[in-house]
Amino acid sequence: MTATAPKLAVLVKGWPRLSETFIAQELVALQDAGHQFDIWSLRHPTDTKRHPLHDQFAGQVHYLPEYLFDEPQRVWNARHRAQHMPGYAEAYYVWRQDLRRDPTHNRIRRFGQACVLAAELPEATQGLYAHFMHTPSSVARYAAIMRAIPWSFSAHAKDIWTSPDWEKREKLQAKTHGAQFGATCTAVGADHLRELADDRGRVDLIYHGLDLTRFPTPPNRIQRASDSPFRMVSVGRLVEKKGFDGLIEAFALLPASLDWHWTHIGGGSLGDALTGQANAAGVADRITWQGPCDQPEVIQAMRAADLFVLPSRIAADGDRDGLPNVLMEAASQLLPILSTPVSAIPEFIESETHGVLSNDDPASLAAAMMAMASNPEKSAQLADAAYHRLIAEFRMDPGIARLSARLNALCSDAA
Repeated sequence: MTATAPKLAVLVKGWPRLSETFIAQELVALQDAGHQFDIWSLRHPTDTKRHPLHDQFAGQVHYLPEYLFDEPQRVWNARHRAQHMPGYAEAYYVWRQDLRRDPTHNRIRRFGQACVLAAELPEATQGLYAHFMHTPSSVARYAAIMRAIPWSFSAHAKDIWTSPDWEKREKLQAKTHGAQFGATCTAVGADHLRELADDRGRVDLIYHGLDLTRFPTPPNRIQRASDSPFRMVSVGRLVEKKGFDGLIEAFALLPASLDWHWTHIGGGSLGDALTGQANAAGVADRITWQGPCDQPEVIQAMRAADLFVLPSRIAADGDRDGLPNVLMEAASQLLPILSTPVSAIPEFIESETHGVLSNDDPASLAAAMMAMASNPEKSAQLADAAYHRLIAEFRMDPGIARLSARLNALCSDAA
């Protein structure tokens, strides 16, 4: 615990996480803006690396029981303490209502974690802020009811599009112990949540933006000749919504005349399947699977590449990207961008103005890659336009100022 117990507590799925740079960026920026808080994490870290940003966080990190059976005495003691809190009976009732509609072990675990959170938060805590609208927000909501303090959340992508409407609606309405406010990082997500809220003003559109002080100035790119080697890079987890299986199919359609190479950065559950697909397609020798990397390694790879590719799609379960920060990171390095018009990506990239947005079918992706490889001058113009849009409209500071005001109000209202 910090010397002076903070008024705010921040709940996250896991800390630190390489794939959630946007959360680390936000929390460090809030800290720099004067907010004092500790992080409460539902899971222990699994990544073997960490971003430099993670080391800039000055507060304490507390880990809740990832599985209740791992720490039974801690959970039992916490529930005993929670049962004497003013809102425990109401929290238990709300949870039982949720459990009837979602009778899963995960839902049971959420309540146990909420008891631990409510019991172990400092007495000075006046507000809870959770990253992601699904599991972390459920834990925050139950704990906030127990402690009789307000709570809030930041929603992103999967948590919006794969959570049931009944749960989102209840987390957005005052009469059901909903959040005081919800922030989300895309206009399409904000519109959806506002339709479910009892007060549209409860939902704020706050783009993550990019903290450009953390990035080097763009390299002095020398325009490549149209027949020289073409280096592509992608950064993203190896999961269905990223569309890398379709990209590998597209690589197999590229003509032999194009001397190309693709580097992928990131981990994920589909790694073995995609490696096998590349071998079967005969393109494995043109691919480097670099695995999880920290931010300096990502930027180094972007500076060495000629094209950033992110073939996002909507997964079978509805999961999809929001506005991936890696697109803004690529733009910060004057790297041309090829992506797809999924979710909020067009909110940053207007096709043929700031990059190219292709359909995610292999033939369309292959044609787009060929067009950008064969016209380096136009690709450079698109990259320049994306960079200037980033500078003008997608800096981090305005969003942090808005979120900071919301969090100050959250804790002030509870005082």
